Amino acid sequence: MIRECPSCHRKNRIPARHLADRGRCGVCKAALPPPDQPINADPELFDQTVSGARVPVLVDFWAAWCGPCRMVAPEVTKAATEMAGRAIVLKVDTEAWPQLAQRYGVMSIPNFLVFRNGQVVHEQAGAVGHQEMVRWLKGAGGSA
Repeated sequence: MIRECPSCHRKNRIPARHLADRGRCGVCKAALPPPDQPINADPELFDQTVSGARVPVLVDFWAAWCGPCRMVAPEVTKAATEMAGRAIVLKVDTEAWPQLAQRYGVMSIPNFLVFRNGQVVHEQAGAVGHQEMVRWLKGAGGSA
């Protein structure tokens, strides 16, 4: 994944296995904190992150036309902020990437999957609050 340095705005390539780690910019050496916002994932980023992450990964399958998806979006963001460095949160637009939704049998949205070591460890259809998402991630190994 490519992340922009908050200090010098240069682009840094971060391998999926280090996405939740604190790092340093390759140019200015400023701190690169772990992502604290949901990451929009295409199939390549999705596969790399789910298979390579050393922390749990929460995936939000959503679509722009979905009212409940829009309602739960701030909760997904809160979960990403609270779990920064301990989990990764991805968003998959089912309109742009229907094959990802099909691969996991997603029949309704919003739909959440939690992965650990490349395997689904939790699935939940329907809107939930960020506390529930955090509980799933901690249960999957996102340390407290």
